[in-house]
Amino acid sequence: MAIRVMLVDDQVLLRTGFRMVLAAQPDMEVVAEAGDGVEALQVLRTTPVDVVLMDVRMPKLDGVETTRRICSEPEPPKVLILTTFDLDEYAFSGLKAGASGFMLKDVPPGELLNAIRAVHSGDAVVAPSTTRRLLDRFAPMLPSAVQEPRHAELSRLTEREREVMVLVAQGLSNGEIAARLVLSEATVKTHVGRILTKLGLRDRVQVVVLAYETGLVRAGGQP
Repeated sequence: MAIRVMLVDDQVLLRTGFRMVLAAQPDMEVVAEAGDGVEALQVLRTTPVDVVLMDVRMPKLDGVETTRRICSEPEPPKVLILTTFDLDEYAFSGLKAGASGFMLKDVPPGELLNAIRAVHSGDAVVAPSTTRRLLDRFAPMLPSAVQEPRHAELSRLTEREREVMVLVAQGLSNGEIAARLVLSEATVKTHVGRILTKLGLRDRVQVVVLAYETGLVRAGGQP
């Protein structure tokens, strides 16, 4: 079955461009479009969608709040934030709202297509190191990053799981974590899965965000 994609952007030309790129793929189908967040939420009530490409700066309802509302629904589609500027504070807020990743609007078509496929398969498309760089810049400046008292959640983790979480937040891949801790990659993958389940997180990106929010990792990626 083709990946059902929804385009949400107030610029018609950009939606047209994305639609042309996606239409050429045998495994993708643009099933819906919207020019703002309000329209997007209305369309999603009646149209099954797998992946939403979400602009952040739109009239009526911006992409961050739209993402938050989408991700609060049961079994929501994956959301991929599209932003004009790298390290945009909107991208940070989008990740906190539940997006599975963010990309620049001028990303090469091949990277966009790979990102859509990755998000659809359940992966986060933002490298943890990129997310860490984003958080290093914006976490200290945004009240939402420090007002949420979530330290108690970490008590659910074993010592080994906390160790793995720190390394995930520092941007290491499963293979790199396995080498660092002298474990098999399959064991690391199991630990990451347990971390996600125990903390109620969607993906590795949210692991990184929570590590910053709780102070498990500080700016600069250091524990």
